[in-house]
Amino acid sequence: MQSVYRTPPYACYAIAWSPFHPHRLAVAGAANFGLVGNGRLLTLGPQGIEKAFTTQEGLYDVAWNELHENQVVGGTGDGSIKLWDLAVPDFPIRNWHEHGREVFSVDWSNVDKRLFCSSSWDGSIKLFTPDRPASLLTIPAAQTCTYAALFSPHQPALIASCASSGLLTLFDVRLPNLSPSTAPGPGPTVPAQPALSVPASTGELLTLDWNKYSPHTIATSGVDKVVRVWDIRMLGHGGSVGGVCTGSLAGHRYAVRKLQWSAHRADVIASASYDMTCRMQVLSPCSASPQLYVYEPHREFVVGCAWSFFDEDVLATCSWDDTVQVFRPPLPPPKRM
Repeated sequence: MQSVYRTPPYACYAIAWSPFHPHRLAVAGAANFGLVGNGRLLTLGPQGIEKAFTTQEGLYDVAWNELHENQVVGGTGDGSIKLWDLAVPDFPIRNWHEHGREVFSVDWSNVDKRLFCSSSWDGSIKLFTPDRPASLLTIPAAQTCTYAALFSPHQPALIASCASSGLLTLFDVRLPNLSPSTAPGPGPTVPAQPALSVPASTGELLTLDWNKYSPHTIATSGVDKVVRVWDIRMLGHGGSVGGVCTGSLAGHRYAVRKLQWSAHRADVIASASYDMTCRMQVLSPCSASPQLYVYEPHREFVVGCAWSFFDEDVLATCSWDDTVQVFRPPLPPPKRM
């Protein structure tokens, strides 16, 4: 199976499957490859584009409200975060403008479903609830760009982030050294003390993802093109720096922009890259070759990938070639316990 959705003149930046509707996707896009111009939020269904909302700046990431089937949050190039309701035309129902630079990631917790977080090139992570007009908490995560921040799918108080410094950091939002945030402020100058810190790469770390089945496993990648897997039980505590890489996967020719573990297989991960491919690989000592499949139809940078929650082994990718492509890669049958 393969479906191709075209989004011109907006280059795609991110995609997210609805947790309520099996065949609905949200897509973040930006004109002129995100350098200058408008952004657009699209929702896609089996028949094509269902809803479209335009922003003044490029839209770089999207996430669905885990408690409301019609609500989508997005991060934009002017530092603002917008919440849309698909039943309300034209304009967002809420707008937060607290970040000092581009908001490059948003993530809705699937454990404490009241909360979502954002990360920005200003180095900070912010915690929000859709009911409040200001953020609940600001974490000065790094002195450099914080490219992504994700809630743990197993422990509601843990947020993992990655930055241009090459550090993978974990923050526990219950710790007293993280002060509440009630008003906008400039980017941080002194990073907060993380619960754990890992020098995961010598280059910029662009993406990470928590494994859905193993609460202690995180994958990272970025400019160095290698997907690395970390077991956070093997790291130092109290903010110490260290870490043991439990596996690495090579194959991409250029930087990896997005990672996502499979929603149905604990050992399979997809990676989207600037080499215009999306690779599916397996992290298993019993596998003869880690590479399962390389998807190559895109004609520009592949910057997003997302596994379907409802349909096993169905993957969506998005690219700067103005397309979203949904397909089922020819993977071997999963091992049943």
